[in-house]
Amino acid sequence: MNVAVEHIATDQPPDESKARDLDYGWQGGNQIELLENGEAYFPKVFDAMREAQREILLETFILFEDKVGHELKGILIEAAQRGVKVVASLDGFGCGELSPAFLGELAQAGVLVQMFDPAPKMLGVRTNWFRRLHRKIVVVDATVAFIGGINFSADHLADFGPEAKQDYAVQIIGPAVSDLHHFALAQSGRQVRSRRGWRRRQQRPALWTNADGEGLVRLIYRDNVQHRDDIEEAYVHALSKAQKRVVIANAYFFPGYRLLREIRNAARRGVHVQLIMQGQPDVLLAKLAARMLYDYLLKDGVVIHEYCQRPLHGKVALVDDEWSTVGSSNLDPLSLSLNLEANVLIRDRAFNQQLYERLEILAKNHCQTMPENRKPRLWLWRLTVGFLVFHVMRHFPALTGWLPAHKPRLKPFQSQAHDR
Repeated sequence: MNVAVEHIATDQPPDESKARDLDYGWQGGNQIELLENGEAYFPKVFDAMREAQREILLETFILFEDKVGHELKGILIEAAQRGVKVVASLDGFGCGELSPAFLGELAQAGVLVQMFDPAPKMLGVRTNWFRRLHRKIVVVDATVAFIGGINFSADHLADFGPEAKQDYAVQIIGPAVSDLHHFALAQSGRQVRSRRGWRRRQQRPALWTNADGEGLVRLIYRDNVQHRDDIEEAYVHALSKAQKRVVIANAYFFPGYRLLREIRNAARRGVHVQLIMQGQPDVLLAKLAARMLYDYLLKDGVVIHEYCQRPLHGKVALVDDEWSTVGSSNLDPLSLSLNLEANVLIRDRAFNQQLYERLEILAKNHCQTMPENRKPRLWLWRLTVGFLVFHVMRHFPALTGWLPAHKPRLKPFQSQAHDR
């Protein structure tokens, strides 16, 4: 069986001129629904795909050949066979174990499968570790969109067992969907038609808005060209304006000094700052890195919880009573300096309160809280080492760019799967 699978070997979209300078402003009047874990997410996104009439755009870091992956495959095949345009952009590392047969069934049905930056194994080990397509976005018929941290894998369901992940996404219906649709088209390399209400802006929209109204949403993203720091800047802006409360739930927490300073400064001026970190990590190194920063934050009044029920995979935060963010970006060097990421910023009191209540349940019932009087043993040494490690990782793309094997390649190419 000959199967054409388009491989995009690049850390940018194929048509860089279309995708490198997209800025999206605040859109009001959206309906935003918080989806916690696969139990809430998969039924919503699968139902939307089953009802698709024209188009499904999907980006994901991980797709496994498990019960979730097979259900998704069946839905996409059925949609393509009834004439829906289906584009699936998959990361070459996170989806690197997908079999030719699995991809072949999708391609034969008419699904356009794009594998981002694939690479052959060396001695049985995958080599394409860095600059991953880490976004998780689904847009259906340009009318409903999903974005968050949930991959298409069974480990986002509670029945997976003790290693099941705790995670979040949102469903959006309303004007902001047009921005997510436009972005997903541009990033997938498809032709983007100009549309009313969008333009390439000379001045970027503000990361913070004081506009009145509920359901305000703004799409932000991180790439390796002109939007390297947008997500980090959004956190810094929000933290600098915090007056009442801050809650950050993040799987992999090892931010740079600017973000750490704003977290500490918020706590110093009386803001109740809570961090929910991994207590049962799926990557032990991530927990060790985060703990290097605990003493620095605890001494200024930051409350740190470690979620111990199962691995935390969330990437969410809220500030005061209105501002929230949900997306794919962790607060670590991979997400803030290397990967392609996307978040939404949300100004909505009802959503903020719902997210706050869900995170409070985690903090109160399923976490251990680091003691305030934790002895600050070697905290200066830990901070110094952490600072050095972060900035080595931050400049890693430039360092690896000197090596021919890591130079960004923008040219798409076609690959034929083996006959089976």
